[in-house]
Amino acid sequence: MEWDTVIEHGTIVTPDATFKANLYIKGGKIAALSDRPLGGTAGKTIDAAGKYVLPGLIDIHVHSRDPGPTYKEDFFTSTQAAAAGGITTLFDMPNTTPPTRDAASFRDQVANLTRKAHVDFGLWGICLGHLNNKDLPALADAGVIGFKYFWGYAINKKTFQLTYNYKAGMTDVIAPFSDGEVYEIFQTVAKTGKVLAVHAEDSSLILKLTEQVRKAGGSDYEALLRGRPNLAEEVTVQMGLSFSKASGANLHILHVTTAEAVDAIARAKASGVPVSAETCPHYLFLSNEDYPKVGPVMKIYPPVKYKKDQERLWQGISDGTITIISSDHAPHTPEEKNGDLWSIPAGMSGTETMAPLMLNAVNQGRLTLQKLTALMSENPAKRFGIYPQKGSLNIGTDADITIVDMDKEAVIRAVNLHSKSKVTAYDGWRVKGIPVETIVRGETVMKNGTIVHKPFGHVVRPIN
Repeated sequence: MEWDTVIEHGTIVTPDATFKANLYIKGGKIAALSDRPLGGTAGKTIDAAGKYVLPGLIDIHVHSRDPGPTYKEDFFTSTQAAAAGGITTLFDMPNTTPPTRDAASFRDQVANLTRKAHVDFGLWGICLGHLNNKDLPALADAGVIGFKYFWGYAINKKTFQLTYNYKAGMTDVIAPFSDGEVYEIFQTVAKTGKVLAVHAEDSSLILKLTEQVRKAGGSDYEALLRGRPNLAEEVTVQMGLSFSKASGANLHILHVTTAEAVDAIARAKASGVPVSAETCPHYLFLSNEDYPKVGPVMKIYPPVKYKKDQERLWQGISDGTITIISSDHAPHTPEEKNGDLWSIPAGMSGTETMAPLMLNAVNQGRLTLQKLTALMSENPAKRFGIYPQKGSLNIGTDADITIVDMDKEAVIRAVNLHSKSKVTAYDGWRVKGIPVETIVRGETVMKNGTIVHKPFGHVVRPIN
C-alpha cells in the first residue's frame, strides 16, 4: 500500500479512548489506525512521538467580517488564525454586508470565501423575521449549518445590518421584534429541521437599565454590568426555552455567561427540551475582577460576569449542560477599542487563542483531554450534522487532525496573532499545551505556528 501520509508514534485521543497508534492517510481520508506499523510506503511521515493526535478541532462561532468591514478582518486572515490555533473547520456568522439571508446570498458567500479559506467552513444563515422568513426553507436546502437570530437587535431597512444600540426614533431602522414575531421565527426554523442559535439578551431591559446607569454617571465596568445584568440573559434564555418547547425548534444558546442560564438550560434538558449550549474561553478564564488589568479590550457582548458565574460554567461543562466551546471571534482594531466603555464596540479576537487556553486548562486539571476533544470536535460536529465527516477519526472520514504538544509552553503575544486584529485579553498569558500541526483533509496547513499551505478550504454542508 502507498500511503499519502503516516502519523507515527502518536497518542490518539477521542472522547471515548486514548491509545497509542499510527494513523494512515490516503486521498484526504483516514485510511487506517494501527498499533503496529503497516506495510507500504509513505509520501510523508510525521513523527508525533510524545504528542497527542486529536480529531480536527471545530470553532462554530466566528465573525470574519467578510464581506463588510474587512479592515478589521477578512476570511483569509481569520482562517489563518483558526489554522494557527489548531482549528480545522469553522462556522462563519452571517452578520456580514450583505448578510447570508437567502439561497442566492449563500451561494455568493460560498464563492467569496472558498478562494480565501485555509480551513473548511460552514455558513450560518441569518434570521430577519418577516424580512426573510419565506426564504429560510430554500436557505436550509442550500446547505447552511444552522440559523442565527440576534435576539433584541434592530435591523437596518436598507442594508439588513444589525443596529446594536437601538433608540426609538431611529430612521431606516426596524425596531427589535416583538415576542410574537420572535416566536414566528422559531416556528419557521422548526419546519426546516435546522438548529436555531440565539444571542440571548433582553434588549428592552438593557436599554432601560443602561439609561438609568448612565444618568447616574456610571462609567466603569461595574456600571456596564448593571446595565447588562445577569437578568438580561436569564429572561431571554427562559423565553427561548419556552419557545423551543412549544414550537419544536432545535435551540442552541450561544455564548452562555451566567449561572442562572446554566441552571435553566440544565432543567430544560432534563425535561426533554431540544436545546444545546456553548460558552467561550473569555467567560471561563476572565471575570469582572480582571477588568482593572485587562481594560477595555475585555468588553464583549454578553459581557464577562462574576466569579460565581465562571464556576457555574465550569460545573456546566463537567455535568454536560454545556457541550460546546467556541471562540466568538469578533475582531476590532485597537483604535476602536480605545475609548470609554459605552462607546467602544464589543468583541475581540479569539479563534487562535481558544485551543491553547483550553489545553492549558487540561494541564491545570480543569478538564481532561478526552473531554476537550468532545467539546471542541465531536460534539459540535454531531450537533450540526457534519459527523462523522468532521469531528471523528473514523476510517473513511476527512483526515482533519490537530496534533498537540501538551508539554510545550508559550506566551500569547498579541503582535504574533494571525488575525488582522491584534486585540486580545490574553496578551502576555503563559500557556502550556499548544497545537503544533493542523491537518485539513490530509494537508498540513499549520506547522509549529507557521501557515504552510495556500487557501484550499471548502464549504461543509450538513449530511443529516
